[in-house]
Amino acid sequence: MNISISSVHFKADKKLEDFIKDKVGKLVGNYENITGSEITLKIDNKSDQLNKIAEIRLLVPGSDLFAKKQCKSFEEAADTAIDALKKQMNKHKGKIKPV
Repeated sequence: MNISISSVHFKADKKLEDFIKDKVGKLVGNYENITGSEITLKIDNKSDQLNKIAEIRLLVPGSDLFAKKQCKSFEEAADTAIDALKKQMNKHKGKIKPV
């Protein structure tokens, strides 16, 4: 599976990228239908405290799943986005009809 991480207007360090890849990789281990993921990290200049934004799109056959969270840190934003994606994946699995 391809995990693509892009950061807007800053350079994400290796530790942050490894953290996100590890979290998304665990998600893929639980749901084998995921073909790829696109993660975008942004900093919102309008907000003082909650200015870190993580957007995660999971590429799944039939439709893409997307979550966007804004928190104090990128790690926290990624965690909450992945939690939201887990809920979406469970709903998506219920809609898939076995052949």
